[in-house]
Amino acid sequence: MSVVCRGVRGATTVAQNDREEILKATRELLALVIHLNGIHTGDVASAIFTTTPDLWDAFPATAARQLGWLDVPLMCSHEINVPGALEKCIRVLIHWNTDMPQQQIQHVYLREAQALRPDKTVMLSSVDMAELNRWIEEQLKAWRG
Repeated sequence: MSVVCRGVRGATTVAQNDREEILKATRELLALVIHLNGIHTGDVASAIFTTTPDLWDAFPATAARQLGWLDVPLMCSHEINVPGALEKCIRVLIHWNTDMPQQQIQHVYLREAQALRPDKTVMLSSVDMAELNRWIEEQLKAWRG
């Protein structure tokens, strides 16, 4: 099987436009995407983060840096402001070099963002959230030095 670049999607929401809340929600989203798909940083070609126009207090890409994506090209942007669209939403599109078939990739939609793709909603009961949070804390400690 050959390695190709695949897209991995994810989205989550926050309750308010708050730097720490945005970063925490983005770290959780990325950690789940990484964990569920077995993504290694060196295999990530790039990632694009977007937020709805009501979120501007933090760059979601900062959360990726905090998780060790120091050499991955990252970009942030705002979503189109479509009337009636989901508010306070953070989205990511990861470009991942992998031999995994597209249909096996697990996309992650959390909180209110589950409404965007109910067919792709992850069953969180299958994920050890305590273990995932420990991993996030380890990455944060390493990033802080």
